Amino acid sequence: MTQNTDNMLFIVLVSCVATIGGFLFGFDSGVINGTVDGLSAAFNSDSIGTGFNVASMLLGCAVGAFTAGRLADKYGRKSLLIVAAILFIVSAWGSGIATSSIEFIVYRILGGLAVGAASVMTPAYISEIAPARLRGRLSSIQQVAIITGLFCAFVSNYLLADIAGESTAKFWMDFEAWRWMFWIELVPAVLFFVLLMFIPESPRYLVLNKKDQQAGLVLNKLYGASGEQKLVEIQQSLAGDRHEPKLSDLVDKATGKVRSIMWIGIGLATLQQLVGINVVFYYGAVLWQAVGFSEADALLINVISGAVSIAACVITMYLIDKVGRKPFLMIGSIGMAVTLSTMVFAFLNSAVGASGDLEMGEFGIVALIAANAYVFFFNLSWGPIMWVMLGEMFPNQIRGSGLAVAGVAQWVTNFIITMTFPILLTGIGLAGAYGLYSVCAIISIFFVAKFVYETKGKELEEMQG
Repeated sequence: MTQNTDNMLFIVLVSCVATIGGFLFGFDSGVINGTVDGLSAAFNSDSIGTGFNVASMLLGCAVGAFTAGRLADKYGRKSLLIVAAILFIVSAWGSGIATSSIEFIVYRILGGLAVGAASVMTPAYISEIAPARLRGRLSSIQQVAIITGLFCAFVSNYLLADIAGESTAKFWMDFEAWRWMFWIELVPAVLFFVLLMFIPESPRYLVLNKKDQQAGLVLNKLYGASGEQKLVEIQQSLAGDRHEPKLSDLVDKATGKVRSIMWIGIGLATLQQLVGINVVFYYGAVLWQAVGFSEADALLINVISGAVSIAACVITMYLIDKVGRKPFLMIGSIGMAVTLSTMVFAFLNSAVGASGDLEMGEFGIVALIAANAYVFFFNLSWGPIMWVMLGEMFPNQIRGSGLAVAGVAQWVTNFIITMTFPILLTGIGLAGAYGLYSVCAIISIFFVAKFVYETKGKELEEMQG
């Protein structure tokens, strides 16, 4: 009994180290929210230019997710997380010292490489070390970490802007507050790098690369006496010739078509973004200022949204291995469809002032409540569960490749949504933009009902492709 407890403590601690990557994913994604005004002023950019400054990181995310997914099969999950930690450090420093849009974009793309790598490697790593009965709970810590990172970025942005007066004002050492918003990230990034040195490599990666003896040692440390049996199960789950994983494994040899599991993964990855969640994360301050709130109020609303998000993720973390993945996805899809439609209704029923801004009156409160309810439903469901499922749903032989392709799909969709929002805002307004996102939420209901299958309680070696 003591041995199992010790092993479980070790598994939890290792998982928590890996999820610092998720925290940095969230912080790096959310910190931009409070710097939009500073970037516009410092680099004198228009709405399309600002959109690209914000979205540029996402190009790096797509490349980072794909290359990490592929390289992790060759060099290891832990090795790619270490590379991600180094890139987080470089990006945080560089984004703050940037003196032009081009320089800023280069550093943000480096950060994007780190976020993309962490986004696919953290859930894959946790899934590959966690026992089936707790895999959902431990993997969903990733989303708690992402939202905690976002929340800390929002709090940091709010406090720095409040102390300095506004994000564009001079702060400590005569640098603008928005630059310090990026530099705060150096603390968790360096901590991540140091702690990664003390965690083991994924045993499933080691077996994939014919390092069975090392895998056995790691499995014994993770699972105690049952480690030897787990090693046999992993070996039996791989291709008969034990060949190195490659992208062509995603094609069914019998039919010549892409495996159905890959299409389900792509559907999960893209729909998670098409519901517009990152518009709230990246442009929250802009959104609420557009409906009449001040910059300070808008940043404070972001903090509230972050707290709501964490609460939702914690609920999912405790219940996911009891209730399952599919029921949470269905609840989330229905909840998002209703709340997004409510926001559209509020925007449509608001007057447009002389300056072109919405004058919402009592509908401002309706939109605010609906927006936070929407954030709650997303983080109760699609936020954590999409990453949990991508980390666990692919068979061992194709997990790296499957995550690479699904990761690209997720981040490219994220880029499109983020890049187009400022254009939609000036073209069809908030109601039009959120109308599109609500349609995608409705589509997600039918997708979950027809295509998603339950993975609760299954060993990774049982996953079928």
